[in-house]
Amino acid sequence: MRILALCGSLRLRSSNRALLLAAQKHAPEGMDVTIFESIRDLPHFDPDIDGPERDPEDRPEDVLRLRRALATSDAMLISTPEYAHGLPGSLKNALDWLVSDPIMVGKPVALIYGSTGDANYAQEDLKEVLTTMSAVVVSDAIVSVPAVRSKIDDNGRVSDPQLALQIETALRNLAAFVSRGRTRSGHHQDDDVALA
Repeated sequence: MRILALCGSLRLRSSNRALLLAAQKHAPEGMDVTIFESIRDLPHFDPDIDGPERDPEDRPEDVLRLRRALATSDAMLISTPEYAHGLPGSLKNALDWLVSDPIMVGKPVALIYGSTGDANYAQEDLKEVLTTMSAVVVSDAIVSVPAVRSKIDDNGRVSDPQLALQIETALRNLAAFVSRGRTRSGHHQDDDVALA
């Protein structure tokens, strides 16, 4: 099972990237979590370049790389910080390039992020954007991590056993959701799914 991971922070040593590295380490057997490393290389989204009248392959190479990676993935995993009560521009730009791609329809998505305990505007924005794109945010594959820096290092090594278990459980829940969707001929609908 292939999972495409997107990090909303461009900082190499960000806690969001560390969480994705931890997800790689704690993924259940048979699951491959791949971080898309070229989010910083994506050009600014341009509707004139991405218009329906254009050949689907007539896009910037980095955009095609993102779409191909998504097309060969069973689900997505996103970790992002909050900037000015919203999504970082780099992550929003990546999602903008995917809006018109039908591969997003019904794509299961898991979220993992550091939390301060206050309202998290970025996560609500992200859920709204993903829902608008017809992706499916899997509610039992969402992990909020308070005091994240005290529980994980830059290389994704988790010092808190409870956090390690939370990550593994969320990924198992994501895998189970993907498997149920396969048995239902690609329909990703279930009672434990949040679309908000």
